[in-house]
Amino acid sequence: MSRVVDSNTGAVSIPDGLYASVGTLPSSSALAPQAVYNGGYTNAAEIYVRIATGGSGQSGLIGAWADAFIKYSVSQGQQPFLVGWYLGDTTESLGLLEAGSVDIAVTYNEAAELQKMNSKVAVRREYGFRDHFYLVGPSTDINPAALKDDDDILTMFNKIVTTGNAHAIVIPSICYKPDYHGVPWALAYSKWYHQYPQFPLQALKATSVLNEYTITDRGTWLSSDDAIVASLHIYKQGGDSTVDPLLNPAHVLLGSKVEDKYKEICKGFMDWVVMKDGGQKVIREFKKKGQVLYSEAPTSK
Repeated sequence: MSRVVDSNTGAVSIPDGLYASVGTLPSSSALAPQAVYNGGYTNAAEIYVRIATGGSGQSGLIGAWADAFIKYSVSQGQQPFLVGWYLGDTTESLGLLEAGSVDIAVTYNEAAELQKMNSKVAVRREYGFRDHFYLVGPSTDINPAALKDDDDILTMFNKIVTTGNAHAIVIPSICYKPDYHGVPWALAYSKWYHQYPQFPLQALKATSVLNEYTITDRGTWLSSDDAIVASLHIYKQGGDSTVDPLLNPAHVLLGSKVEDKYKEICKGFMDWVVMKDGGQKVIREFKKKGQVLYSEAPTSK
């Protein structure tokens, strides 16, 4: 099936298969990109690279990567082309990769990524960039868990769980097994621990409305509306150390089902994304609200 964008309607016709590997949608559901980038070449009509990811797409990084890579490729003699971004969290993005619905996935779970490499769903994995988790919550004058800036992250988590449990209705003692202590999601239902079923930007907005604590990432924080972040406080933020529990490394995976026509350009993207003067230059210069969102991959070339 063609990947050509209709110049009149902007519609994209691409293969079915959204979440095909996990079966959450019928096979007839067509997969459409969240955004399509042309690098400034308005005559480009065909999607050569399909990238699935969540937060780094919402922050605009995938668009910045896409435009820069298209320009680089044209400078090397390639005809102009399009790059499509497909919205999905790590599980969904890997599912799309397995289904052959996208060519590349940018994901944040090492175990899941290595499993896809071992099963040959992905044929190449590169360290793309470093994002960083933030623990954010109600302003310090509210702060129901009484978090202190000098608490370590585990102490903060324990305080949040203890405070939440203290205000919860007592459940039957049979449920209080050792495995459940301090793990609210292990209970059948928790009145204070909420799992938000949307993507990072929407989850952070819900946190601000509900005056709750959450783990978000730096990219999402800096990409959110000023009114949302102004209502919240950063209690802890991650750094670049490999032993920092709030480090959020992102890897780029190349799928094994890339069509022959697009294999070389997708391989080229994988080469380019780790180049100091390629994808890593975009990482160094990518800013929101005057701040750099991500750190370079430590293995960039």
